[in-house]
Amino acid sequence: MYIRTIIIALFISTLLFPAKAQHKYTLQECIGIALENNRNIKQQELSRQQREIAYGQARADLLPNLNASAGQNFVFGRSIGLDNVYQNTNSSQTSFNLGGDITLFDGLRMKHNIDARKADMYASEADLAKMRDDVVMSVSTAFLQALLNQELLQIAENQIETSRANLQRRSELVKSGKMAQGELYELEAQVAKEELNRVQAESNLKLALLDLAQIMELEEFNHFNITAPPAETLINEATFLRSEAVYESALVNRPEIRGMRYRLESSEKELLMAKAQYYPSLSFGANIGSGYYKMSGRDNGSFGSQLRNNRSSSLGFNLRIPIFNRFQVRNSVHSAELAITNTQLEMDKAKVELRKRIEQAYYNATGAKSRWDAALKSIEASREAYRFAEEKYESGRANSYELFLAKNNLTQVLGEEAQAKYEYAFRLKILELLRD
Repeated sequence: MYIRTIIIALFISTLLFPAKAQHKYTLQECIGIALENNRNIKQQELSRQQREIAYGQARADLLPNLNASAGQNFVFGRSIGLDNVYQNTNSSQTSFNLGGDITLFDGLRMKHNIDARKADMYASEADLAKMRDDVVMSVSTAFLQALLNQELLQIAENQIETSRANLQRRSELVKSGKMAQGELYELEAQVAKEELNRVQAESNLKLALLDLAQIMELEEFNHFNITAPPAETLINEATFLRSEAVYESALVNRPEIRGMRYRLESSEKELLMAKAQYYPSLSFGANIGSGYYKMSGRDNGSFGSQLRNNRSSSLGFNLRIPIFNRFQVRNSVHSAELAITNTQLEMDKAKVELRKRIEQAYYNATGAKSRWDAALKSIEASREAYRFAEEKYESGRANSYELFLAKNNLTQVLGEEAQAKYEYAFRLKILELLRD
């Protein structure tokens, strides 16, 4: 009685206080977590910050230099005096100096350096955006693959449920003597085969979820699961875009193309920096200093009086005219020109690769759409064939092999429809990502 009471109490508590439901992640949640956890993105962000620092330093180079210095020297030795007698002449000297200079003209080298470093910073930001897009693509691919495996598992479970219902009906017929026992064995074998298919589908789903969780870099993914609207909803929400329209938009928006433009701009500024070395440079400098000198055996004066009396200042311009530098400038200019040509070739390659990806995604999408439409029609025909095979089997006009064949064909068509459907959704997603 006591045990019974406990069991009832536990049952009631379960109803009143249900266990916390497992959270199922949407596609956007998976993307957000992956972007936050991805180590490559974090490293690229650090690289972007380094480029930002370099840009800030290039701008700071326009400011004047200002330096303060102090020195202390001690001299020990002997020297001959005015009386031709050698004597110890230990001395010390303390010096103070404050000086500054600023570049007035350098052939616009510093300006071009600022522009180059700014372009490098923007290129690094584009690289970061490209890396984020790659993560979004990887997560979306793995997510849709997991959804496909979910549907395939559901198909397998539905087929088992149908077969078990048929097995139950046939068992009643065998008991009543209206069906041979051998027919029942064949049905049991079919159920066992479908159970094996279900186990395989379940394993495939777990592996797909594991792949997605690893892309998201989750630390704990034993109970990881996802949720999403039906694939048909995902398809209806997407826009089927022509490849030409996607490519035109991609040339403007894709981060890899933007990055190449900024790299080309940086290379062009590097060339101007190299050419600036042909021009003379002009700088202005100012300096003020003083010191204290002390020699043994002499009246050296006070520290304060020497600092006042020994004070000196200077103003001056410095003009530097390049005459011969062992062809360093010429070689720098030639190297910068080669860098521009190489960057242009890299940009052309990037455009060709982008166009190739877009065309492949477009034709894959159209092909998946055609396969999906064909599979939908085939499903209706396969269901009618299976229903007709059941009627013939029930009336004794068909054997179990014909029934199993029709059922297996239906199962295969359902799987093909699911694969084509999710492939179509995936290709539409690729086109959207390539456009933006």
